[in-house]
Amino acid sequence: MSFARLSIKGRALKLLSQREHSRLELLRKLAPYVEEGDDLPATLDELEKRGFISEQRVMESVIHSKASRFGTARLLHELRSKGLDDEVVRNAGEQLRDTELERARELWRKRFGTPPADIKEKAKQMRFMASRGFSSGVALRVLREASCSDFGESDQAD
Repeated sequence: MSFARLSIKGRALKLLSQREHSRLELLRKLAPYVEEGDDLPATLDELEKRGFISEQRVMESVIHSKASRFGTARLLHELRSKGLDDEVVRNAGEQLRDTELERARELWRKRFGTPPADIKEKAKQMRFMASRGFSSGVALRVLREASCSDFGESDQAD
């Protein structure tokens, strides 16, 4: 059956079968398909009550799929844009901040691997880290550690 002929509930379930969606995402995606007699909020309430919609699973899915590539600020922005509860976003922030430095080190290793040779290269690396949502403090620490030690090479000796 094509997506165009599905009921609102069928469309919601089809979207949820592809990946986790927040209530707000489903509301945005399904609103254009609401016809007379459809009650989108009630349908979403039912799906939420039955466990098909879960803010916790959406949060875990975003973190699992993107934490290795992005910093805390960018991930929290994405979670907020999905309409997740402030408490869920706050908990995610605490979890992400605990691992931010290590995630930044790993991303820097994969992208650059060698300390910046000059101020221009340092600025380039800082901009990259900032564009990925890492704080300037974390990015500076990663670059300082790279310049002072060879943490990028120590893993290769193991």
